[in-house]
Amino acid sequence: MGHLVTLATCQLNQWSLDFEGNLERILLSIRKAKEAGATLRVGPELEITGYGLLDHHLEADTFLHSWEMLAKILTNRGMCRRYSGVVILT
Repeated sequence: MGHLVTLATCQLNQWSLDFEGNLERILLSIRKAKEAGATLRVGPELEITGYGLLDHHLEADTFLHSWEMLAKILTNRGMCRRYSGVVILT
């Protein structure tokens, strides 16, 4: 017998290279997904960096900042305690 999964898909208004702003919108979408009862939250590709980066994808600091934002998502104290039952895919 399978398990029931409630899926939340997110379409976010992300800005190119706005790492902190994009992070806030991601955290808000995680919060809303969990409050709606989701056990799996799927976001769009490039939701951390935003679209329209052109050659900035090739720069080391873009790569570094992306990993830093992902670490903030995964270690966010409020998210870890209140929303521990949701799987986040970015």
